[in-house]
Amino acid sequence: MLHHIEINVSNLKEALSFWQWFLADLGYELYQTWEDGQSWKYGETYLVIAQTQPQFLDAPYHRGQVGLNHLAFHAKSRAHVDDMTIKLRARGATILYEDRHPYAGGPAYYAVFFEGPDRMKLELVAPEGELLEYD
Repeated sequence: MLHHIEINVSNLKEALSFWQWFLADLGYELYQTWEDGQSWKYGETYLVIAQTQPQFLDAPYHRGQVGLNHLAFHAKSRAHVDDMTIKLRARGATILYEDRHPYAGGPAYYAVFFEGPDRMKLELVAPEGELLEYD
């Protein structure tokens, strides 16, 4: 079980405008707030969004470099994946692997892959049991 994950962002205000609605939709609750960050909790695990210090802003995040590649979250259902995809498109988010959506992870993997703040790759995955029932 993960205790927490901290994500440094280049623009806290812009990042929070995404993370606040996304995490709330997934059932996370606001946990802590301070001048340079915010955390959201689900169960015993929390996610921290923090402003990158100015001296480190010259090296932008890229998922292909050493470090975190992406985060994948559990969806409640396939319908939740579909609903979130609509919300992401309405917010102008880039849907990745659009030509294979929602099966970009394979024929038995129902998910939306997209870019969040700082082009971090994110994923919302439907429960596996539901896949067998509907596919």
